[in-house]
Amino acid sequence: MRGHLQGLLFLNFVTLLWGTTFVVVKDAVDVLHPSAITFARFLVASLFFLPFLKGVSPRLWGVGLEMGFWLWAGYATQAIGLQYTSASRSAFITALNVILVPVFMGLLGRRVNPVVWLSAGMAITVVGLLSNDGAPPNVGDLWTILCALTYAIYILRLEAHAKSFTALPLTAVQVLGVLPFAVLWMLWERPALAPETFPWISIIYLGVITTAATTWLQTLGQGRVTAPEAAIIYSLEPVWASVFAFLWLNERLGSQGLAGAMLAVMATLLAQWRPAMWTQLRGGPKKP
Repeated sequence: MRGHLQGLLFLNFVTLLWGTTFVVVKDAVDVLHPSAITFARFLVASLFFLPFLKGVSPRLWGVGLEMGFWLWAGYATQAIGLQYTSASRSAFITALNVILVPVFMGLLGRRVNPVVWLSAGMAITVVGLLSNDGAPPNVGDLWTILCALTYAIYILRLEAHAKSFTALPLTAVQVLGVLPFAVLWMLWERPALAPETFPWISIIYLGVITTAATTWLQTLGQGRVTAPEAAIIYSLEPVWASVFAFLWLNERLGSQGLAGAMLAVMATLLAQWRPAMWTQLRGGPKKP
């Protein structure tokens, strides 16, 4: 039980750090192409994990490349989306990944409570509300939906691997596994890099805090809790993101957006609700 609670605490702290990511990336994409941001943040993050690569097996390298692809896809689509949509809107659309987790589980043959399908319908409503909150739907919303899809797959795959490998080596190969895809994307885009406008502080923060630290803590946390339990906690990410977007960017969702935000949190919690889990978190069933 102690390890389970530690996992919950790790993932709660991860959501707070993730909440800051949207506003930092939103500022960075004003001066730097998303491909360069993605490459730079993972290059910085990878430097911290080089000491943990000694003796890594070929099998773990293969896992790292697979997980690196899903990580790259999630971070890249999120950064592209933030070029066109607000940080708050991006956060709540991204949060739909926690509904997609049990939906994918059901499609793979694992038993899923019927209430999940109700949550999926609520999720569609959320996207509609957020996409029409004072601004027309834009291509950034579509990129962010793709981010939610890819990150849901990442969460499911991480659940499978986190219980089989030690956290630090697994984190290291994941972060290194992003770099080949990030390099290919940057070579394809060939973004202009101007040292005088390069957002050094933002990139260092993204690399050290919201990439290296969060990937490690997420790997530790998901080694102690299930993917559905983790998804409950991840529903807090857009709440933190909206707080930071309001404080740093002065973004406001408006009444329709707030309605969608509340519905998003309700949908994610509803999709993951398990009576037995809440009984466990309260200390187990009461004895007569």
